Amino acid sequence: MPVRETFQGEVVWEGVVHVFDLVEHPTATRAYAWSSPIEGSEKRRFFAVLHIDRINSPIEAVRAAIVAENRQR
Repeated sequence: MPVRETFQGEVVWEGVVHVFDLVEHPTATRAYAWSSPIEGSEKRRFFAVLHIDRINSPIEAVRAAIVAENRQR
């Protein structure tokens, strides 16, 4: 699913988020996954986020990952 996330009028992430249905997972029925290039590198960073509570769509998964990544900095 195509996703475009902006903040204060600037695009902070744009790409495709893959949606997977989960079978027999104890807490989630769905997961979201995507990758992004690592700035200054040829490598990519991969993300996987479970569909739970407030993370209930691909855009919310991307937002949660952006927030978590910025908290680590």
